[in-house]
Amino acid sequence: MPPEAAPTNTTTPSTTAPAESGVSSFAFKALGCGCAPVVVLVLVVLIASGSWGSSDFPRVAPEEMASRAFQRSQGAYDVVGFKRTVKPGVEDVGVSTENTLSTSFCHGGLTGLEDKTVDGAYQMSHSWALDHVPARQAMSGLHRLHRYLKDKGWEITSYSEGEQGNWDLFAKRDDGAERMSFSWYPDREYFTGGASVPCAYDPAWQEGDVGPSGDHQTPPALGPRSGT
Repeated sequence: MPPEAAPTNTTTPSTTAPAESGVSSFAFKALGCGCAPVVVLVLVVLIASGSWGSSDFPRVAPEEMASRAFQRSQGAYDVVGFKRTVKPGVEDVGVSTENTLSTSFCHGGLTGLEDKTVDGAYQMSHSWALDHVPARQAMSGLHRLHRYLKDKGWEITSYSEGEQGNWDLFAKRDDGAERMSFSWYPDREYFTGGASVPCAYDPAWQEGDVGPSGDHQTPPALGPRSGT
């Protein structure tokens, strides 16, 4: 249905009429009543308590989100075709092999008016790395990953084939809730990968817990799966 045309106003608008505020005008019209002060009060209470948007995250145990993040990396590892097995942990960041899980805080609240960390919410990420990766293996692997992610519906946000020295591939989906990244450093033949999954709320979180929930998770060994 085409939008209705606004009627022509032949009367000069009063210059003394008060302008509507953005929040009260929106709430006023949405509720269809003359209760703007009440609506504004409700919004203020929501903002002060941090309850607006704080329950938007699904309730998922950190162990499950850790598994999802690891499986994203495992799938990419299979596509590249690496045959080595990487044990959990890292000895020397940026130099040795790596296979680690980490968590970070998630933010919620009324967009544009509040941005605070949500107690009990976390985002799980998995990082991995291999040393001594030759150019031929790295380049062909990144080419395959580029095609694979596009075919799976990921948005490629950046893909660099050595323009700045390094080879990089970055992708996201679900408006950035999930991300994957890969880099190869020719000067030291070092290949890195990472995957982050959407924010979730830890059902076991309790008042007084500190730090992002789900920290200290340990991944299984990363390596070639049978049949791949």
